[in-house]
Amino acid sequence: MIKIENVDVYGFEAAIRGMRNPLNSWDKSDSQMCHGGDGFEDCTLNVTGVCPRHEDFHHDVFCVGSEDYKLMKNLVKAGSDHSKFMRMINVTLDITAPLYWWKEFDTYKVGTVRNSCSTMHKIHSKEFNLDDFSREHLCDYKETDFMRVVDDCWCGYDVLDITIRMLNFYRKLYIETNDKKYWWQMIQLLPSSYNQRATVQLNYAVLRNMYHSRRNHKLDEWHTFCEWVEGLPYSELITGGDDA
Repeated sequence: MIKIENVDVYGFEAAIRGMRNPLNSWDKSDSQMCHGGDGFEDCTLNVTGVCPRHEDFHHDVFCVGSEDYKLMKNLVKAGSDHSKFMRMINVTLDITAPLYWWKEFDTYKVGTVRNSCSTMHKIHSKEFNLDDFSREHLCDYKETDFMRVVDDCWCGYDVLDITIRMLNFYRKLYIETNDKKYWWQMIQLLPSSYNQRATVQLNYAVLRNMYHSRRNHKLDEWHTFCEWVEGLPYSELITGGDDA
């Protein structure tokens, strides 16, 4: 599983201003700030049919004009050296995902910032339960083919249940004794399916790299992440849709 919350996208105005610096073409910029209201009645732009594609926004949003948008797409097509403006469009969000997904996310070191909840310091702060773990693909007895071969074999849910019981057992001992050996049991027994929450900062350039590298990945979490990317403002700059 993966959960994405508290998304904030900003930096379009500065990115466009910087994009036009090389040719001193600021006078050709046609973007504007659209003031919140039903349907953006004061918005004169029409880039993708709805500006900026979300009719139900009730706060001010920076709207990209057609001429600016055309230049942005052309620069993206020209390659990363020409589309540096993408690095100035920032995205912050909260992600809750299993540790096995975070290991792959950490491949992207450039253009990312990640502040995570700490397992080192807070692993014992609450009891463990099933909802702390991604488990949607674990087999039960009805689905487990190898039960026909091995009579005493446990299914995935049983293994996770026992692991959670052991984690809570050592958690209780650690709280009672403050003995670090019990803390080590929690740290080294913790499955990679444990869900960790982090606040992340990204930009459109790194998102373009992530999207094209991971959209066909075997992990469901990457598919969900890429679908979220497709819903960002002017996401064609990232995904390549509409020949961007």
